[in-house]
This record gives sequence, C-alpha cells and structure tokens, in this order.
Amino acid sequence: MITRSPSLTDQVKANLKERIVSGAFEEGRIPSETELAAELGVSRTTIRDALSRLENEGSIYRKQGAGTFVNQPGLQIKSRLEEIWSYEEVLQDHGYAPSVRVVGLSTRPASESLAEDLGIESGEAVLVVEKVFLEDDRPVVLTYNRIPTRHIKVEITRKAGALPLYDLLDRYCNRPLSYYLSEIVPVALPSHEADELGIPRRTPALSFEEVGYDQENEPVVQSTSFFRDDLLRFRLIRRKAGA
Repeated sequence: MITRSPSLTDQVKANLKERIVSGAFEEGRIPSETELAAELGVSRTTIRDALSRLENEGSIYRKQGAGTFVNQPGLQIKSRLEEIWSYEEVLQDHGYAPSVRVVGLSTRPASESLAEDLGIESGEAVLVVEKVFLEDDRPVVLTYNRIPTRHIKVEITRKAGALPLYDLLDRYCNRPLSYYLSEIVPVALPSHEADELGIPRRTPALSFEEVGYDQENEPVVQSTSFFRDDLLRFRLIRRKAGA
C-alpha cells in the first residue's frame, strides 16, 4: 500500500520506476490504470499523473489500442539533465562505487563576471569549494562551487565541503537550492584540472557552467564541473516540438 507522504504521485512514480528497472512487468507491459490503482490503493488520477511523468522522461511509451509498455531505450538514460542530483548519485546510477575528495577550501575576491552571476559586488569574498568525485580510485568529475561568504551561517569545514551541494547550502547557509541555470561548455582542460582528473593536459572535454538559485529566486552559488567523458556520459531524449 502506498502512503500519502510526502508526495503521493512521486511515490507511485518511484514504485513503478523501480519495478520497470527490475524487469517486474511481464513482456514489458504496464498494467492498466484501473489495475494499478487497485493494487496501490490510490486514485486513477494519481496513477495517470505518475505514468505521464514516466512517459515524459522516456521510461514508458503508449501504443494506441495496445496499451502501455516499458521503453527499453529510455532506460539507458541514467541521469536526467533537467533534474538536480549529486554526482555521487550519478556515479551510482552508472554502476560505480562513488567517493569524494575535497581538494581545497579557499576564500577569494569575486571577479566582475562572478559578481554579476551571484548578484554581489565585485571584490566581495566568496568561498571556493573544490572537490573531485571518484569511482573506486579513478577521478571522474572535478567541481568548483563558489558561495558568497555573506550567505554562510556556520563555518564550512573540509568535512562539510564533501556534502552534496544542496545539503551544504541548506545546512550551512539556510538557502535551499531550488534550480540551476546551466550552460554546457566545450573546453580544452587546463593543466590543474587535467592533472586532478588524471588525463593529458588540453584534453577536449565538456563542462557545466551553472548558477544555482534558492527558493526566493536569488543566486546563491556559481558552479563549474569538468567531466571525464571516457568514464561518464549523459544522454537525453529529444522529441519533436508538440509531440
């Protein structure tokens, strides 16, 4: 039986997604809304909403006159780019055993461009948290998170710096992360970044340049992430507009 906290539709979606991934539905056929509603003890509307979310993310597809089925190609998408996740979760989803190493914590004056991103004055102090995410002993992702010190309510130690960013902002800044504005940027890895990732310098790579906003729609962090694309790839489903 599904309970009603925190979100009924989210719980139903998670329940169905787990069964989809584990291959629990015979021949990949999803039971009808009526059957699922009776089994899980929720309304057909809740089932319909959960199935719509699964369809939008590509986990299932509907075939008119035949029913609803598991979408095997869609299951190749391990991490959805439009969702906020920790890199530990990303690595777990890709079958790795993740760990994190804090490379350093430093306080620096904000450049003009960084100050503009964060809505602060140029030269104002920001804390830079640099860390590497590893699968087993191999570095996969290098990140820089830049937080205005004006937002920090409790001193951030190296141990705290290892927390997922959304937890860090919530616990130490009282500024829960709501969403990112992100750009995907091609780069030739600079020396330090390449060395930390254990690959040749100037290797072509992709990076995320992101500004994170809190629930008041105020910028609270600017982040840069570099990836080893030989170990980690992102996929997405693109649909025709209006489909």
